[in-house]
Amino acid sequence: MKRGVDHNFSKKWYIPIFFLFPIITGGALLLVILGGEALPELSVLSNPLLVPIGFVYIFFLGGPFQEEWGWRGYALDRLQARYNSLLSSLMLGVIWGVWHLPLFFISGTIQSQTPIWGFMILIICGAILFTWIYNNTGGSILAAMLFHTMNNLSFFIFPTLETKLGGLYLLILNIATTSIVTIVFGPKTLVR
Repeated sequence: MKRGVDHNFSKKWYIPIFFLFPIITGGALLLVILGGEALPELSVLSNPLLVPIGFVYIFFLGGPFQEEWGWRGYALDRLQARYNSLLSSLMLGVIWGVWHLPLFFISGTIQSQTPIWGFMILIICGAILFTWIYNNTGGSILAAMLFHTMNNLSFFIFPTLETKLGGLYLLILNIATTSIVTIVFGPKTLVR
């Protein structure tokens, strides 16, 4: 329970926790616009009060609070006791992706707007990034929950998937970011 409220990690980790996914998702939308597509309506940004309301809603009801106790708080620790961080993340990412399969059949979900293969790549990349955050914050489940919330919130702030090429750019930026993190921090522990 303590790790679910543990905020005793270096405050520099709040920068990637709160800004990495908005930069990736917003960056993909920017690439779409620079490529000539029309800017979709940014309805969330037209009312800034929706961002903190969306954050609280997503944190408690959109998956992070419920999922992270299991994914990072339970499964990742056990996987990393046997395998290196990269392999643990890859295995957990596949399981995490399969967990989301029912959402592909529910209209209006992010998954229903994404091909299954693309989502699986994104969630596996996400699992690696989550391990990176989790390991560098001393196993803080709170850090993972906040990171998860920002990932989900980013899709509501930046409607990247409502564009033709947004999903492709999102995929490219996620793969690039995950590759850089893995190279810089190393696949063994994802901690420098």
